[in-house]
Formats: sequence, C-alpha cells, structure tokens
Amino acid sequence: MTDTSSNGLSRRALLGAFAATALVAAPTYANAFSFLRGAGDIRRLRMTSPRTGEQIDTIYWIEGEYIREAVDEISTFMRDWRSNAVKSIDIRTIDIMVAAHNLMNTSEPYTLLSGYRTPQTNSMLRSKSGGVAKRSLHLKGQAADLRLGSRSVGQMGKAAIACNAGGVGKYSRSNFVHMDCGVVRSWGG
Repeated sequence: MTDTSSNGLSRRALLGAFAATALVAAPTYANAFSFLRGAGDIRRLRMTSPRTGEQIDTIYWIEGEYIREAVDEISTFMRDWRSNAVKSIDIRTIDIMVAAHNLMNTSEPYTLLSGYRTPQTNSMLRSKSGGVAKRSLHLKGQAADLRLGSRSVGQMGKAAIACNAGGVGKYSRSNFVHMDCGVVRSWGG
C-alpha cells in the first residue's frame, strides 16, 4: 500500500475511515487459515498497559497488507517496560490476539501484563516464580500475557485455543491468559 491512494486519500485518512467500521480479525498462521475466510479488510488491536499508563488503538492490517508503522507502534507498546527495550513483536502473535479477541465479541481493550521481555527481566521473574519459562517466547517477542475485565480466564483461553495457532496458558490464580505463536499447545486452568 502506498502513502497516497489513487483518489488522493492518505494512509492516515484511510486508517481514520476504517477505524469506525466493524472488524473481524484472524490469524494468518497456517493452522488457523479457516479464520481468514470472510475475515474482512482490516485488523485492529486495542490494548491498555497498567505498567506504563499507555493505550493503543491501531489498525495494523488493511486489505491483505500489514502496515509497518502500526506494527512498529505495537512493538513499542509491548516493550519491556522495566528497561524500555523494544523488540519486534511477531505478527503471528498479534493476529492470534486479535482473532481471539474477536471471538469473544467484546469491545473492551486487552490489558497487557507482559509482552517482550529482556533476558534480565525474564531471569528476575524466574527467580520470583516457578511459572516463568527459561526459554520463554516473551524473549523473542512471540508472546503476550493478557487480561480482560469482562471475560474470565476460561473464556479467554477457550477463544485463544479455538484459533488453533499457538500456545495458550491459562493462569486463573493470577487472572491472565498467555498467548504465543509457538507450537500449538495449552496448559493451566
């Protein structure tokens, strides 16, 4: 997609026009291909971060093309807030998050608890909790820990598992769901 369309509209104008429309997002991961049928022309991600106080509401995919600037904005939002280190977030993870969100039929933005983690942050968290993997996909920008006030961990986990496109961990005690673009698997309760 170019910066200006044939009718003179800028990319930002198109994004603004599309932002008001209803959305259906779907993962592009091969295992979740069936979600693509009838997926619509745009994909949108909405999140808040209690750690930084930031919010994001962005369209990152239009008519089969990822918008690099929006994906970069998502990566910055999902940075390791402890060190402000940014790593590119795998678009497969973003697609899984958005597809699961749409399956839950809610307009509430996700609350992001953890996105990218530096090795130092991951080691620190491992020292405090047995539930943090040594080779966590958070280290590669391929995972997110998310919460929704309007949906239970069970509901969120069920929606993410329905995408059949990565790992899903349900952490009921801590009230969040882990989603990643790794091997299809699930754990927790």
